Amino acid sequence: MPFAIALLVVGIELSPVHFLYTGPLLTATPALAAVTLGPQGTVSAAVLALAVSVTTATYNQAWGSQQVYSNLVALLLVSVASFLLSRGVRTRTRNELNQVRRIAVAAQEVLLRPVPARLGPVRAASKYLAAETGAQIGGDLYEAVQTRYGVRMIVGDVRGKGLPAVRAAAAVLGAFREAVHYENELVEVMNHCAAALQRERAVPDAVDHDVLVEGFVTALVAQVPDGPVVQLVNRGHPPPLVLSRGRARALMPSEPLPPLGLEDFLTGPPAGAESYPFAPGDCLLLHTDGVTEARNGDDEFFPLPEAMEAVHARTPPEFLEQLHQGLIRHTQDRLADDVAMLLAVRLDEAGRDPAARNIPGPVGLIGS
Repeated sequence: MPFAIALLVVGIELSPVHFLYTGPLLTATPALAAVTLGPQGTVSAAVLALAVSVTTATYNQAWGSQQVYSNLVALLLVSVASFLLSRGVRTRTRNELNQVRRIAVAAQEVLLRPVPARLGPVRAASKYLAAETGAQIGGDLYEAVQTRYGVRMIVGDVRGKGLPAVRAAAAVLGAFREAVHYENELVEVMNHCAAALQRERAVPDAVDHDVLVEGFVTALVAQVPDGPVVQLVNRGHPPPLVLSRGRARALMPSEPLPPLGLEDFLTGPPAGAESYPFAPGDCLLLHTDGVTEARNGDDEFFPLPEAMEAVHARTPPEFLEQLHQGLIRHTQDRLADDVAMLLAVRLDEAGRDPAARNIPGPVGLIGS
């Protein structure tokens, strides 16, 4: 708009209707620029307005008139005031954004806190990447807790974005953190998460009473007991991968189940947890579809099994960091969806990682 006004003034002053008084229009250009264009845009608009004013005054041979000098003084004063206002608004906006980011970081530490490095028979690490620039939390969720039944973990993905997705994630995580300590069966832990989501969906937003938590949540609950197995209950979530002896394989469920929130599609009571081999030295990766569905410029998915097999790391955090770097290279640092990863490395009875002791150099995961 400021630059359009400047062009309009040029058109009037260089036309037969140049007798029209265009000074107030030029004076308004830096003020309008201060509202939308920031300090640099305000300066540009002011310089353009000054150039137009000098050019038209020269063309119309108006130098020496009191009106020309009055316009220049008014333009100068408005330009300075607009620049100072724009800079103040920019500083205030930046401070508010930094405050919002600090609040988001604090919320993330409560909702998606890092998992402990050691949980019973496993070493663990977690990683969360928000697709939106400047975002800290979203609809992905994860947790790992040591209980009397073994190490219990969850990873999930809420369909949707914004505060409703965060509310759904918080409801599922809260139910999981409570139920893992007293429910014997892993499927009952998942049922508690489904019930919590249903209750949350029935409660309207405190600010906007028309806003409800909608959609569904894909979720995977895993349990690592004392034996060399891992038990899983999968509700519509991408299957986890186990890296064993250098080969990665997906732990596919024998019977697909619908996500949380779509219980109407269940044909009967959910079956119990399914068991898979998980020997000392094996790596279990729980992840969201933001990893496997990440695409490159050729529209190719991220090859997660091959990426896991190519990792050379000594610790679970280093393992996830190398996967992260591979994901960034594959997508050219343009994630289309949030990413959550949870890694667990099975230790032997002495609390060490056999794979790390058998592989020289920087290769392998050290559990000791």
